[in-house]
Amino acid sequence: MEQIRDAIMSGDRSAETYAAMPIPESYRATTVHKDEVGMFEGLKSRDKDPRKSLHLDEVPVPELAPGEALVAVMASAINYNTVWTSIFEPVSTFGFLERYGRTSEFAKRHDLPYHVVGSDLAGVVLRTGPGVTKWQPGTEVVAHCLSVELEDADGHNDTMMDPQQRIWGFETNFGGLAELAIVKANQLMPKPAHLSWEEAASPGLVNSTAYRQLISKNGAGMKLGDRVLIWGASGGLGSYATQMALAGGATPICVVSSPEKADICRRMGAELIIDRSAEGYRFWNDDNTAQNPKEWQRLGKKIRELTGGHDVDIVFEHPGRETFGASVYVTRKGGTITTCASTSGYMHEYDNRYLWMNLKRIISSHFANYREAWEANDLINRGIIHPTLSKTYGLDEVGQAALDVHHNTHQGKVGVLTLAPGKGLGISDPEKRSRFEDAINRFADA
Repeated sequence: MEQIRDAIMSGDRSAETYAAMPIPESYRATTVHKDEVGMFEGLKSRDKDPRKSLHLDEVPVPELAPGEALVAVMASAINYNTVWTSIFEPVSTFGFLERYGRTSEFAKRHDLPYHVVGSDLAGVVLRTGPGVTKWQPGTEVVAHCLSVELEDADGHNDTMMDPQQRIWGFETNFGGLAELAIVKANQLMPKPAHLSWEEAASPGLVNSTAYRQLISKNGAGMKLGDRVLIWGASGGLGSYATQMALAGGATPICVVSSPEKADICRRMGAELIIDRSAEGYRFWNDDNTAQNPKEWQRLGKKIRELTGGHDVDIVFEHPGRETFGASVYVTRKGGTITTCASTSGYMHEYDNRYLWMNLKRIISSHFANYREAWEANDLINRGIIHPTLSKTYGLDEVGQAALDVHHNTHQGKVGVLTLAPGKGLGISDPEKRSRFEDAINRFADA
């Protein structure tokens, strides 16, 4: 592994160098263990500690299948799906691996007693399997997390509709929180040259997810002038949605949970901000069995105060149960609630009168298709959207990094150095970077 790291650090990107380099028999990887699935039984979600379930193991390098690439991972990042995996909610991910393993001979590799997690990476291609023509060893890449087989017609108009659509590192094995990773070659995208390894790794999942959910015709189809309510506007998803709203000529109304997070939104250029902690909204009663419509009304009044009397055209939803009733209520007549997650609970409740009688729409959105992921990555490459990396951990600290995300103590994205020996490495176009330096560093150490 040292030889691989040294070659990458030397700047040599010739295909011959990497093709001739021996691949180690094993590598360090962040895993959960199948025999520990029940370790948190009886605990509330918040009390389940990823530091106890996420392990740093030495695991064997799997065989490379046709159409795949083996990547030396320089950096990765934490997403909420790693939190879900680590606390075994809503289900254990080993069920995903078992079902995938039954589909083909090569898929059997994924059904193991351990799961290598992580759905982001930035690194260098080491090997490609039979049939790969676009990528060669030595190429700097990032990866999106959409894994599909594309054997069914359903996936050919929108790859998210493929019956065998999976999220790499969550519903498949050999994820990115490791020194090596295996991806389908069509997951690879060019690494933006003006970013460090950890900066380039951090946008992948959330940037693509926000792009489909907010911008794409498959999501809300945001247009110039729209007013967009963004829950968790300084977080992993929300920080990208906020940037996209601003870049697309919309007006974000940023909902955050502290003055510090409000300040981050202002640094991104947002002006309309609701601090939930200061306002004290309580959308559910104390026993969490019924919602309080008066609090929905109070939120709606606050929005209209900020917007000069207007309701929002789009609500960018991802907290789920805690906020969904309020989201449906505050959306304007004919407006759109688009949802991609349920970090506060999956069983949503809302008053359907405010939906059907006001012709509102709820649109589900999950990650992004191939084209959307490429378009989202191109926004990063062009400096229209910037990484929102706030803190970077080492590979041996993934448990703590996941706990930060689990308890929402972070801003933006939390990065992880894997093979990279330190922060700030991997920038190959410093001149381009100089044009965006302030925007890139907005979240640094926040």
